Amino acid sequence: MKKYLWMGALAVAGALFASCNREAAVIEEELSQMTLREKVGQLFYIRPESLDPGIEYATSADLPSFHLQEVNERMEATAARYPVGGVVLFAHNIKDPEQLADFVEDLRELPGTPLLCVDEEGGRVARLANNPAFGLPKYESMAAFRSPGEVKAAAFAIGSYLNRLGFDIDFAPVADVNTNPENIVIGKRAFSDNPADAAKKVRAYVKGLRKAGVLGCLKHFPGHGDTQADTHFGYAVSGKKWEEMASCEMIPFRAGIRAGAPLVMTAHISAPAVTGSEVPSTLSPVVLQEKLRGELGFEGAIITDALEMGAISRQYPVPEACVLALEAGVDILLCVKDYPACFEAVLSAVEEGRLSEERIDESVRRILHLKHAADAVRK
Repeated sequence: MKKYLWMGALAVAGALFASCNREAAVIEEELSQMTLREKVGQLFYIRPESLDPGIEYATSADLPSFHLQEVNERMEATAARYPVGGVVLFAHNIKDPEQLADFVEDLRELPGTPLLCVDEEGGRVARLANNPAFGLPKYESMAAFRSPGEVKAAAFAIGSYLNRLGFDIDFAPVADVNTNPENIVIGKRAFSDNPADAAKKVRAYVKGLRKAGVLGCLKHFPGHGDTQADTHFGYAVSGKKWEEMASCEMIPFRAGIRAGAPLVMTAHISAPAVTGSEVPSTLSPVVLQEKLRGELGFEGAIITDALEMGAISRQYPVPEACVLALEAGVDILLCVKDYPACFEAVLSAVEEGRLSEERIDESVRRILHLKHAADAVRK
């Protein structure tokens, strides 16, 4: 009996290895056929408004007044020149199921075959469940869940309706540990102030989403739970050393990575006791390459938090921040305000030799793998 079990295990391992090799070969073939412009476009996941040059806004708070809820000719013309890897929808882009279905269908047909993403954590950050036109289940907060079983059931419910409505990626779960009672941005979006408890629930959320056919994203690395300021508006800092983070913040991230989360979102917080500088973690090779890839062993795609947020845009020109993020080890650049300018900045950085095309290829491979994963889990 043991012999047959051993042989069966070998057969399964061999099949998985062959499958991985086939996917890698397909990805290499896809990559070889892409132009540099097509590759650069894959690096950007943007708001739909970023494709419409007729929309000018000072901050994201201005966007609901434009009611952008369908693909127009200006967007099609922009995407023809600036193909895009992903589109992120917000509450003001979503009216009702009929409108959303048409919008999703038309967005998928844009050059770059973008993945469709949304922030649907549950609780106060739920672009769809908080819209009464959809009649979806609502949850008090992540902190209100008592057990991993409850979390997995909720994540499966959220993932199921996201899958049905056409989304590929949910920017959830929040893997932060809510250890600072003065934190104004995380709070009850986190599962717990206890890292071990948070880790179990992060793992359950990732698995619940995947079971429902949607990919999750751990956020906000290396941990936004012990800060006070809101990076949407400006500078925020963690004073912790890496050893302190390793015994708290990293525990849920490690659990989520082991559970198969294919994406990790960076925080714009500075961690000077870790990096030796005030640079935001999004732009830090120490945080992203040495810690996230090296020590935590993460092999998936690294995505920034929105680059239009004040912690970046008040310190750096965003096109330059895009290049700095790629230099630091980021794969996907999220929510840039002026997409054409940021696209051209990355393109110029490659053409001028600041970024090598091989470096771009590294990220595009991970992004294509993400797209294959989205196709594989979708039901």
